Amino acid sequence: MLAVPRLRVPPSWLTPSWLRRTRPGPEAVATLSAGRRIAVELRDGLGGPRAAGAAADLRRLLGVASVGLAGLSGEPQWGGRPDNPVMAAALVERVLRTDSRAVRGDLVAQPVHARDELAGVLVVQGGLSAGQVRETARWVGEALERGRLEASAGVAEAAELRALRAEISPHFVYNSLTVIASFVRTDPERARELMLDFAAYTRHSLARSGDYTTVAGEFAAIEAYLALARAVLGERLRVQVRIAPEILPVALPYLALQPLVENAVRHGVELGPGGLVQVTGEAQGGECVISVEDDGAGMNPAYAADVLAGRGNPGSLGLVNVDRRLRSVFGPGYGLVVETADGAGTRVVLRVPRFQPGVAAT
Repeated sequence: MLAVPRLRVPPSWLTPSWLRRTRPGPEAVATLSAGRRIAVELRDGLGGPRAAGAAADLRRLLGVASVGLAGLSGEPQWGGRPDNPVMAAALVERVLRTDSRAVRGDLVAQPVHARDELAGVLVVQGGLSAGQVRETARWVGEALERGRLEASAGVAEAAELRALRAEISPHFVYNSLTVIASFVRTDPERARELMLDFAAYTRHSLARSGDYTTVAGEFAAIEAYLALARAVLGERLRVQVRIAPEILPVALPYLALQPLVENAVRHGVELGPGGLVQVTGEAQGGECVISVEDDGAGMNPAYAADVLAGRGNPGSLGLVNVDRRLRSVFGPGYGLVVETADGAGTRVVLRVPRFQPGVAAT
């Protein structure tokens, strides 16, 4: 049994050492909680809509009179009004122009960098040394980097889903349409049914809206795909499906099951020596477990591990995308597991929670 290796990302929001030393015990928990909240508020950048909230939280956390945050546009958002807003704005402009600290009286303006690039300015009035302001600015920069990383991960996940939705085999489409055409004159009713199946299959595969569906929704598209596959492959393809009714309402990401079935048909039957595809699904406590198995040639377990790690054949894009999206939605304890060996067929097991807050079919 092979579990997919996963990337571990360290926490990006660490309490500054000087603040950690001055707030021991239970107060440190409150400090970390505030730090997490500020990190969330800074996900849209120093000029984002929640930057004012981050500035207010920083002011309370640092215990100073005023904190300002400004993006590259130069417009500060304040937590506590400074004594001289005009002077503070001038310091922000100077920092953005020179990328170096500017001080006037008890106002300290410090450049904030994210990934070694100037991202904005932190302004603090009262109570902190220049070194403490510098370390706080570094702290803010780390939060910005984490926000950018999360945004990039979201964009990458959306791009993976678009790629998966576009991964319809031209060969399968051509064969399906050829078979449908062959029945137009000899069996018009079957041609009509297969055309409806083809429409349902492509509609589900190319849908551009909705993040989640249900097990029942996925199987509606799978049934349409299998009807077309049987028409193309004839008696070579045998399918057994056993799905417990209680898992049909379970929500899961769009196109989480269909690629597994297509992969079993393609590699186990169409391109391999096998002919049997078995799909089973059941509830195991609070989890939904679905397996897709073929009796094809199988593969070397080390190669299977490479496939799920994204280092295998580009034709296995579907498995990689499904696994990554499942782990992203449900956590690292879920995803795909592959059981295989040379000459022993392949079994792919999908495991997700039956209920997950925030995950619902649309």
